[in-house]
Amino acid sequence: QVQLVDSGGGLVQAGGSLRLSCAASGRTFSSYAMGWFRQAPGKEREFVAGISRSGRNTDYADLVKGRFTISRDNAKNTVSLQMNSLKPEDTAVYYCSAAYSDFVTYVPPVDKYDSWGQGTQVTVSS
Repeated sequence: QVQLVDSGGGLVQAGGSLRLSCAASGRTFSSYAMGWFRQAPGKEREFVAGISRSGRNTDYADLVKGRFTISRDNAKNTVSLQMNSLKPEDTAVYYCSAAYSDFVTYVPPVDKYDSWGQGTQVTVSS
């Protein structure tokens, strides 16, 4: 499996922006589709965004479409989540995740992600 380290969380006012980053090590990063998930207090972890191995294809949860952008840099073994127009309901612990994939342009379903970062807290104040 690949090892993941999340960073970039913090406290921001509603309407503000944050950029989360995830550094990967241990295996060939470009063999993995990558994703971001989040878990708010008292709620189950939910999918936020995914990106294919090549970076060509992406997928977003409806709640974040148009506000969040996932990207990756295979040369640097990193994946990022740019979050704009943040809302208080975006408050959660955000987790980077990886899913091994045989397909370069495929964004896997959520049950395929099996490597996780430690999480980074995002708090949006109203």
